[in-house]
Amino acid sequence: MKPANLIGKLYLIPTTLGESNPDDVLPQSVKRAIEFIDCYIVENEKTARKFIKNIYPEKVQSSLVLSTLNKHTEVADHIEMIKPCLQGINIGLMSEAGCPGVADPGAAIVKIAHEKGIQVIPLVGPSSILLAMMGSGMNGQSFAFNGYLPIDKSEKKAALKNYEKLSQDKNQSQLFIETPYRNNKLLEDLLQTLQPNTHLCIATDITLPTEYIKTYTVANWKKTTIDLHNRPTIFIIHKMN
Repeated sequence: MKPANLIGKLYLIPTTLGESNPDDVLPQSVKRAIEFIDCYIVENEKTARKFIKNIYPEKVQSSLVLSTLNKHTEVADHIEMIKPCLQGINIGLMSEAGCPGVADPGAAIVKIAHEKGIQVIPLVGPSSILLAMMGSGMNGQSFAFNGYLPIDKSEKKAALKNYEKLSQDKNQSQLFIETPYRNNKLLEDLLQTLQPNTHLCIATDITLPTEYIKTYTVANWKKTTIDLHNRPTIFIIHKMN
């Protein structure tokens, strides 16, 4: 293995959660990292270039080397993407939105970096999961992020019942997400499936001007009207003892 001082570092660079002002949600450390890093692993090259330009307009776009990473990328390609670090070049890893490595394919790159002895440097930025928990009033001492629910209606209902029971048995808040265009349907399913006294937090458009974070019981949500169509949303449920 090469000496540590001859190996580049992997910087985990957070991005905004939508069309918000980067100065409002990102620290200067992100700008400083982008200033000196030219090699990136990203989910979408077009949006990554736009983000880099917004953060550091002086960056020469032609100097950038971008590799695309998504759920379809082969493991062999992951290893190839991390190779510049072994040649002494720093790499920036970006998510499409928020923090890389959290509910994000970038976790595979971070895993390889550790295996290769590459220093991993996570930078501070917005995480929709943590911001939703912070704003929910639910149990920040014990919570679980469960990703996407099953699409099949009966499987989805069973999963919701299971998460509701877990939240009560373990006093553990349960978080999940949905493809934004299916949010309204999921909300219908939640209100039909969960018990009236179960608490439900809806955290949508986090950090954006249209941000909305509310926690009510299911019974009270049934009296409320909200349109979540195509709005990035975190759902949290917790049945209190």
